[in-house]
Amino acid sequence: MTGTPVLGNRDARRLFLDRHALAEPPTGRAKGCALAKLIQRLGFVQIDSINTVARAHHMILHARRQSYRPRNLAPLLDRDRAIFEHWTHDAAVIPTEFYPYWHLRCARDADTLGARWRKARPEGFEDKTQPVLDHIRTHGPASSSEVGKGEGRTSGGWWEWHPSKTALEYLWRSGALAVTRREGFRKIYDLAENVIPAQHLAHRPTVAETIDWACNAALDRLGFATSGEIAAFWAKATAAEAKDWVARGLASGALREIDIEGADGSLRRSVARPGIADAAESAPRPPARMRVLSPFDPALRDRARAERLFGFHYRIEVFTPAAKRVYGYYVFPLLEGDRLVGRIDMKADRRAGVLNVTALWPEHGVRWSDARFARLEAELDRIARFAGLEEVRLPAGPLIADALS
Repeated sequence: MTGTPVLGNRDARRLFLDRHALAEPPTGRAKGCALAKLIQRLGFVQIDSINTVARAHHMILHARRQSYRPRNLAPLLDRDRAIFEHWTHDAAVIPTEFYPYWHLRCARDADTLGARWRKARPEGFEDKTQPVLDHIRTHGPASSSEVGKGEGRTSGGWWEWHPSKTALEYLWRSGALAVTRREGFRKIYDLAENVIPAQHLAHRPTVAETIDWACNAALDRLGFATSGEIAAFWAKATAAEAKDWVARGLASGALREIDIEGADGSLRRSVARPGIADAAESAPRPPARMRVLSPFDPALRDRARAERLFGFHYRIEVFTPAAKRVYGYYVFPLLEGDRLVGRIDMKADRRAGVLNVTALWPEHGVRWSDARFARLEAELDRIARFAGLEEVRLPAGPLIADALS
């Protein structure tokens, strides 16, 4: 009787990077249909407001297509309707063809957010939902600053959660509204029927069909996973639903168990489709070039999984007091080939047109040769051009920060 097959760490990393579009050279078109296909391949791209160099969604796409520029994304949302905005584990842009499978998420959000926000935001947001809908139906698309004026706000900023802002977010998350465009980083909402193509809005899969789609689509993009990782990918199926889906797949032969070797040699029992060893073997060998990754890159979203596969421990320190940070406010991981080789702290000075690099931290056991430094310099030049900057400026002192214990 044979035991559970093992997928070696190098093969696992290569397959994982290929599924995340990081195993091929970052070349090719990055607008229109080509960009939509890239987002479809990834499944979703997380949106984040922090803009130390460029916002996370733009960094994610540029890491995979060096011709990508931030202006390329908006037309897919507000002109072509090829993507829509909603939630996976966080706010994200998602292919519009997937929208039918978000009806379940919207229904569940209507219940869970309603209960949670009644406690956390007791100002009576539910009394504002109908007036907000009426305002948009009468006056057209609106932002949070255009509804609920005079509701006790201090600065009037779009980020303030006054009752009508909460109502807007609730109506968006529960499916009555959709984001029609962004102005700067401010969401503009409209009725869902004015944004989502009719065929996707009308198609309503059953709960079982939605869970089956979500679990299949997650495993396709992960390559191998535990039931918990499958559930967490879209944050759509519950842990119990994903566990039941895996059990049915194993019973039918559609899935098989496999042990995945971690960077430390340990094994983690996962599931995959038959033929995973051949898929890993045929996956391309990632090019040796350096890439700067966003902290919110899909390959790093599951921090525990990234640490198991790459031996790379990463925690974002935005909300950590400066004196307690190990690295920095917003530090970017560095991918070279199939290894995460370090992290770098840098920030754009847009007025001066300069990308200021503060420090570099090599990963333990990674020697930074002249060739590796040259690859980093080439990538920093590419990042500067992408961010519309004219110069990369290194620190006056040593670039490599003191070693950490």
